[in-house]
Amino acid sequence: MKRDGRISLRAKSVRLGLSWFVKRRAHHETLEQSRRRFLAMEALIPHPPRDTETITINAGGVSAHRVITPASRPNRHVLYLHGGAYRLGAPSTYRHFTWRIASAAQARVLVIDYRLAPEHPFPAALEDAVSYYCWLLAEGADPRQIVVIGDSAGGGLALALLLKLRDSGLPLPAAAVVLSPWTDLALTGASLTLNAKFDAMVHAEDVPKFAADYLAGADPRHPYASPLYGDPTGLPPTLIQVSSEEILRDDAVRMAEMMQRAHCQAELQIWPQMPHVWHLLAPILPEAREAIAEIGKFVQRTLTEE
Repeated sequence: MKRDGRISLRAKSVRLGLSWFVKRRAHHETLEQSRRRFLAMEALIPHPPRDTETITINAGGVSAHRVITPASRPNRHVLYLHGGAYRLGAPSTYRHFTWRIASAAQARVLVIDYRLAPEHPFPAALEDAVSYYCWLLAEGADPRQIVVIGDSAGGGLALALLLKLRDSGLPLPAAAVVLSPWTDLALTGASLTLNAKFDAMVHAEDVPKFAADYLAGADPRHPYASPLYGDPTGLPPTLIQVSSEEILRDDAVRMAEMMQRAHCQAELQIWPQMPHVWHLLAPILPEAREAIAEIGKFVQRTLTEE
Protein backbone atom coordinates (compact mmCIF):
# COMPACT_ATOMS: atom_id res chain seq x y z
CA MET A 1 0.00 0.00 0.00
CA LYS A 2 1.39 3.37 -0.97
CA ARG A 3 0.23 6.12 1.30
CA ASP A 4 -0.88 9.65 0.46
CA GLY A 5 2.04 11.70 -0.89
CA ARG A 6 1.53 14.66 1.45
CA ILE A 7 3.95 15.17 4.33
CA SER A 8 3.94 17.62 7.21
CA LEU A 9 5.97 20.83 7.25
CA ARG A 10 7.76 19.46 10.29
CA ALA A 11 8.76 16.35 8.32
CA LYS A 12 10.22 18.52 5.57
CA SER A 13 12.29 20.44 8.11
CA VAL A 14 13.43 17.25 9.84
CA ARG A 15 14.56 15.69 6.56
CA LEU A 16 16.62 18.76 5.72
CA GLY A 17 18.18 18.84 9.17
CA LEU A 18 19.06 15.16 9.14
CA SER A 19 20.65 15.44 5.72
CA TRP A 20 22.87 18.34 6.78
CA PHE A 21 23.73 17.46 10.38
CA VAL A 22 23.55 13.66 10.62
CA LYS A 23 24.10 12.05 7.24
CA ARG A 24 27.11 14.17 6.29
CA ARG A 25 28.73 13.84 9.69
CA ALA A 26 28.22 10.10 10.03
CA HIS A 27 29.76 9.51 6.61
CA HIS A 28 33.16 10.63 7.88
CA GLU A 29 33.08 8.95 11.29
CA THR A 30 34.98 5.89 12.41
CA LEU A 31 33.03 3.22 14.27
CA GLU A 32 34.46 4.37 17.59
CA GLN A 33 33.46 7.96 16.87
CA SER A 34 29.94 6.83 15.99
CA ARG A 35 29.69 4.84 19.20
CA ARG A 36 30.91 7.80 21.26
CA ARG A 37 28.35 10.03 19.54
CA PHE A 38 25.55 7.58 20.31
CA LEU A 39 26.67 7.42 23.94
CA ALA A 40 26.73 11.23 24.17
CA MET A 41 23.27 11.43 22.60
CA GLU A 42 21.76 9.35 25.41
CA ALA A 43 21.71 12.40 27.66
CA LEU A 44 19.42 14.14 25.13
CA ILE A 45 17.00 11.25 24.62
CA PRO A 46 13.68 11.94 26.39
CA HIS A 47 12.81 9.64 29.26
CA PRO A 48 9.53 7.72 29.15
CA PRO A 49 6.56 8.92 31.21
CA ARG A 50 6.75 8.43 34.97
CA ASP A 51 4.26 5.59 34.88
CA THR A 52 6.52 3.53 32.60
CA GLU A 53 8.45 0.73 34.30
CA THR A 54 11.83 -0.34 32.90
CA ILE A 55 13.43 -3.50 34.30
CA THR A 56 16.89 -4.80 33.38
CA ILE A 57 16.98 -8.53 32.73
CA ASN A 58 19.92 -10.86 32.10
CA ALA A 59 19.45 -14.20 30.38
CA GLY A 60 22.43 -16.28 29.38
CA GLY A 61 24.81 -13.34 29.69
CA VAL A 62 22.77 -11.09 27.37
CA SER A 63 21.01 -8.13 28.94
CA ALA A 64 17.67 -6.64 27.95
CA HIS A 65 15.23 -4.00 29.10
CA ARG A 66 11.64 -4.94 29.82
CA VAL A 67 9.40 -1.93 29.26
CA ILE A 68 5.91 -1.87 30.79
CA THR A 69 3.31 0.88 30.58
CA PRO A 70 -0.18 1.05 32.14
CA ALA A 71 -1.57 -0.17 28.78
CA SER A 72 0.64 -3.29 28.74
CA ARG A 73 -1.22 -6.56 29.13
CA PRO A 74 0.69 -8.95 31.42
CA ASN A 75 0.44 -11.89 28.99
CA ARG A 76 1.21 -10.02 25.76
CA HIS A 77 4.85 -9.61 24.72
CA VAL A 78 6.91 -7.77 22.11
CA LEU A 79 10.46 -8.93 21.44
CA TYR A 80 12.18 -5.81 20.08
CA LEU A 81 15.40 -5.88 18.03
CA HIS A 82 17.00 -2.45 17.61
CA GLY A 83 18.74 -1.12 14.52
CA GLY A 84 22.20 0.35 14.05
CA ALA A 85 23.71 -1.65 11.15
CA TYR A 86 24.55 -4.44 13.63
CA ARG A 87 27.34 -2.11 14.91
CA LEU A 88 25.52 0.44 17.08
CA GLY A 89 22.57 0.83 19.39
CA ALA A 90 21.32 -0.32 22.78
CA PRO A 91 18.01 -0.50 24.67
CA SER A 92 18.79 2.79 26.42
CA THR A 93 18.99 4.68 23.11
CA TYR A 94 15.43 3.54 22.35
CA ARG A 95 13.84 4.54 25.65
CA HIS A 96 11.87 7.40 24.03
CA PHE A 97 10.35 4.93 21.55
CA THR A 98 9.86 1.51 23.12
CA TRP A 99 7.34 2.77 25.67
CA ARG A 100 5.25 4.02 22.75
CA ILE A 101 5.37 0.54 21.20
CA ALA A 102 4.39 -0.98 24.56
CA SER A 103 1.35 1.28 24.76
CA ALA A 104 0.33 0.93 21.09
CA ALA A 105 0.68 -2.87 21.14
CA GLN A 106 -0.68 -3.10 24.70
CA ALA A 107 2.24 -5.37 25.50
CA ARG A 108 5.33 -5.78 27.61
CA VAL A 109 8.33 -4.96 25.42
CA LEU A 110 11.61 -6.82 25.78
CA VAL A 111 14.44 -4.84 24.11
CA ILE A 112 17.51 -7.03 23.62
CA ASP A 113 21.04 -5.68 23.99
CA TYR A 114 22.35 -8.19 21.47
CA ARG A 115 26.06 -8.50 20.71
CA LEU A 116 27.40 -6.12 18.06
CA ALA A 117 29.80 -6.44 15.14
CA PRO A 118 32.61 -6.34 14.29
CA GLU A 119 33.59 -7.75 17.69
CA HIS A 120 30.74 -10.27 17.49
CA PRO A 121 29.90 -10.94 13.83
CA PHE A 122 27.16 -13.07 12.31
CA PRO A 123 25.50 -15.16 13.69
CA ALA A 124 26.00 -13.71 17.22
CA ALA A 125 23.04 -11.30 17.04
CA LEU A 126 20.76 -14.07 15.78
CA GLU A 127 21.91 -16.42 18.52
CA ASP A 128 21.05 -13.78 21.13
CA ALA A 129 17.61 -13.21 19.59
CA VAL A 130 16.85 -16.94 19.59
CA SER A 131 18.10 -17.22 23.18
CA TYR A 132 15.76 -14.49 24.41
CA TYR A 133 12.79 -15.84 22.47
CA CYS A 134 13.35 -19.24 24.09
CA TRP A 135 13.71 -17.49 27.45
CA LEU A 136 10.31 -15.87 26.93
CA LEU A 137 8.77 -19.26 26.19
CA ALA A 138 10.45 -20.79 29.25
CA GLU A 139 9.00 -17.97 31.34
CA GLY A 140 5.55 -19.11 30.24
CA ALA A 141 4.82 -16.70 27.38
CA ASP A 142 2.26 -17.99 24.91
CA PRO A 143 3.66 -17.66 21.35
CA ARG A 144 0.15 -16.68 20.24
CA GLN A 145 0.67 -13.54 22.34
CA ILE A 146 4.20 -12.67 21.12
CA VAL A 147 5.08 -10.17 18.39
CA VAL A 148 8.62 -9.71 17.08
CA ILE A 149 9.43 -6.14 16.03
CA GLY A 150 12.66 -4.73 14.64
CA ASP A 151 13.97 -1.71 12.78
CA SER A 152 16.63 -1.41 10.08
CA ALA A 153 19.23 -4.13 10.78
CA GLY A 154 16.96 -5.22 13.61
CA GLY A 155 14.18 -5.61 11.06
CA GLY A 156 16.30 -7.99 9.03
CA LEU A 157 17.26 -9.75 12.25
CA ALA A 158 13.58 -10.13 13.18
CA LEU A 159 12.85 -11.85 9.86
CA ALA A 160 15.96 -14.03 10.21
CA LEU A 161 14.73 -14.99 13.67
CA LEU A 162 11.42 -16.17 12.21
CA LEU A 163 13.25 -18.32 9.65
CA LYS A 164 15.53 -19.80 12.32
CA LEU A 165 12.65 -20.56 14.69
CA ARG A 166 10.66 -22.25 11.92
CA ASP A 167 13.65 -24.29 10.74
CA SER A 168 14.37 -25.35 14.33
CA GLY A 169 10.83 -26.55 14.88
CA LEU A 170 10.14 -23.97 17.57
CA PRO A 171 6.69 -22.33 17.89
CA LEU A 172 6.50 -19.14 15.88
CA PRO A 173 5.29 -15.84 17.30
CA ALA A 174 1.84 -14.64 16.31
CA ALA A 175 3.09 -11.75 14.18
CA ALA A 176 6.02 -9.58 13.20
CA VAL A 177 6.54 -5.90 12.40
CA VAL A 178 9.63 -4.67 10.57
CA LEU A 179 10.49 -1.01 10.05
CA SER A 180 12.77 -0.03 7.15
CA PRO A 181 14.26 -3.54 7.29
CA TRP A 182 17.69 -4.44 5.95
CA THR A 183 17.00 -7.78 4.30
CA ASP A 184 19.71 -8.03 1.62
CA LEU A 185 23.34 -7.86 2.73
CA ALA A 186 24.35 -8.76 -0.82
CA LEU A 187 23.24 -5.19 -1.61
CA THR A 188 21.39 -5.87 -4.86
CA GLY A 189 18.42 -3.52 -4.36
CA ALA A 190 18.01 -0.88 -7.05
CA SER A 191 17.02 1.72 -4.44
CA LEU A 192 20.57 1.67 -3.05
CA THR A 193 21.44 3.67 -6.16
CA LEU A 194 18.14 5.25 -7.10
CA ASN A 195 17.54 6.75 -3.65
CA ALA A 196 21.15 7.50 -2.70
CA LYS A 197 20.70 11.27 -3.03
CA PHE A 198 17.24 11.29 -1.43
CA ASP A 199 17.92 9.25 1.71
CA ALA A 200 18.28 11.79 4.52
CA MET A 201 19.96 9.41 6.98
CA VAL A 202 22.24 6.84 5.37
CA HIS A 203 25.08 7.14 2.85
CA ALA A 204 24.83 4.31 0.34
CA GLU A 205 28.63 4.28 0.13
CA ASP A 206 28.85 3.26 3.79
CA VAL A 207 26.58 0.22 3.57
CA PRO A 208 29.15 -2.26 2.11
CA LYS A 209 31.39 -1.61 5.14
CA PHE A 210 28.47 -2.22 7.51
CA ALA A 211 27.68 -5.50 5.78
CA ALA A 212 31.31 -6.63 5.77
CA ASP A 213 31.70 -5.93 9.51
CA TYR A 214 28.66 -8.06 10.31
CA LEU A 215 29.31 -10.90 7.86
CA ALA A 216 33.03 -11.30 8.57
CA GLY A 217 33.37 -13.43 5.46
CA ALA A 218 30.03 -15.24 5.70
CA ASP A 219 27.86 -15.64 2.62
CA PRO A 220 25.81 -12.43 2.21
CA ARG A 221 23.02 -14.55 0.74
CA HIS A 222 22.72 -16.82 3.76
CA PRO A 223 19.03 -16.57 4.73
CA TYR A 224 19.86 -16.03 8.40
CA ALA A 225 21.93 -12.96 7.45
CA SER A 226 19.79 -11.83 4.50
CA PRO A 227 16.23 -13.13 4.90
CA LEU A 228 15.43 -12.00 1.35
CA TYR A 229 17.19 -15.17 0.20
CA GLY A 230 15.21 -17.50 2.45
CA ASP A 231 11.97 -19.39 1.94
CA PRO A 232 9.29 -17.50 3.91
CA THR A 233 6.70 -20.27 3.70
CA GLY A 234 4.77 -20.54 6.94
CA LEU A 235 5.93 -17.28 8.49
CA PRO A 236 3.36 -15.37 10.55
CA PRO A 237 1.48 -12.21 9.51
CA THR A 238 3.95 -9.39 9.04
CA LEU A 239 3.61 -5.62 8.75
CA ILE A 240 6.39 -3.92 6.78
CA GLN A 241 6.75 -0.14 6.89
CA VAL A 242 9.30 1.69 4.76
CA SER A 243 9.88 5.14 3.27
CA SER A 244 9.63 5.82 -0.45
CA GLU A 245 12.95 7.68 -0.42
CA GLU A 246 15.29 5.53 1.62
CA ILE A 247 18.02 3.36 0.15
CA LEU A 248 16.53 0.24 1.79
CA ARG A 249 13.12 0.70 0.16
CA ASP A 250 13.63 -2.24 -2.18
CA ASP A 251 14.79 -4.48 0.67
CA ALA A 252 11.31 -4.01 2.13
CA VAL A 253 9.36 -4.14 -1.14
CA ARG A 254 11.06 -7.30 -2.40
CA MET A 255 10.67 -9.01 0.96
CA ALA A 256 6.95 -8.24 1.00
CA GLU A 257 6.54 -9.50 -2.55
CA MET A 258 8.42 -12.71 -1.77
CA MET A 259 6.29 -13.36 1.31
CA GLN A 260 3.10 -12.71 -0.64
CA ARG A 261 4.19 -15.16 -3.34
CA ALA A 262 4.67 -17.75 -0.58
CA HIS A 263 1.07 -17.06 0.55
CA CYS A 264 2.18 -15.33 3.74
CA GLN A 265 0.10 -12.46 5.08
CA ALA A 266 2.49 -9.56 4.43
CA GLU A 267 1.20 -5.99 4.59
CA LEU A 268 3.49 -3.40 3.00
CA GLN A 269 3.12 0.30 3.80
CA ILE A 270 5.25 2.74 1.79
CA TRP A 271 5.31 6.13 3.52
CA PRO A 272 6.27 9.13 1.34
CA GLN A 273 9.48 11.07 1.85
CA MET A 274 10.22 9.90 5.37
CA PRO A 275 13.75 9.44 6.73
CA HIS A 276 15.03 5.97 7.49
CA VAL A 277 13.18 4.57 10.55
CA TRP A 278 11.28 7.82 11.02
CA HIS A 279 9.43 6.14 13.87
CA LEU A 280 12.29 7.06 16.21
CA LEU A 281 11.42 10.74 15.74
CA ALA A 282 8.06 10.29 17.47
CA PRO A 283 8.66 13.10 20.00
CA ILE A 284 8.68 15.64 17.14
CA LEU A 285 7.27 14.02 14.01
CA PRO A 286 3.51 13.47 13.53
CA GLU A 287 4.11 10.83 10.84
CA ALA A 288 6.15 8.83 13.34
CA ARG A 289 3.28 8.80 15.81
CA GLU A 290 0.88 7.85 13.02
CA ALA A 291 3.10 4.94 11.98
CA ILE A 292 3.28 3.71 15.57
CA ALA A 293 -0.51 3.88 15.76
CA GLU A 294 -0.66 1.72 12.62
CA ILE A 295 1.59 -0.81 14.35
CA GLY A 296 -0.79 -0.87 17.31
CA LYS A 297 -3.78 -1.46 15.03
CA PHE A 298 -1.97 -4.31 13.28
CA VAL A 299 -1.11 -5.98 16.58
CA GLN A 300 -4.64 -5.61 17.93
CA ARG A 301 -6.26 -7.22 14.88
CA THR A 302 -3.64 -9.94 14.48
CA LEU A 303 -3.12 -11.43 17.94
CA THR A 304 -5.33 -14.24 19.11
CA GLU A 305 -7.73 -13.06 21.77
CA GLU A 306 -7.06 -14.62 25.17
